[in-house]
Amino acid sequence: YLTHVELVSARAEGHFYIYSLHTERLAQMAQSIHTQLATAPAAQAEEGDAFDRKVLRSFTDAEGRITSFPAQEKKFIVILRYALKAFEPGRRYTEKEVNEILSRFNKDTASLRRGFIEYHMMERDPDGRSYWLAENGG
Repeated sequence: YLTHVELVSARAEGHFYIYSLHTERLAQMAQSIHTQLATAPAAQAEEGDAFDRKVLRSFTDAEGRITSFPAQEKKFIVILRYALKAFEPGRRYTEKEVNEILSRFNKDTASLRRGFIEYHMMERDPDGRSYWLAENGG
């Protein structure tokens, strides 16, 4: 295989084969792999952004209100991340404040609140009186 991709060449000498490494070709291949790896996250982010935009177009109206909740988990998470942007990091919210903010997006504030907790986007006190953004952001 290494001769096929031109990394080495082989020549017969008596009963032996002598192999030579083509360092220039190795450097070219390494550079090519490095370039591909460096651009992959950006391409994935663009694909993710396009997916998010498509989901938001499908499940929100012109005013940005959530018209319905997607059944598919991946799409529901996009909706949750969208609504989560209305909250400030480091601030604690009462359940009433959370509901007031979420009501701007959809009247079913409980589904959004539960989604935030279930997907570890928000945390809450055991008694449910205080909510805040999770450290990891979901």
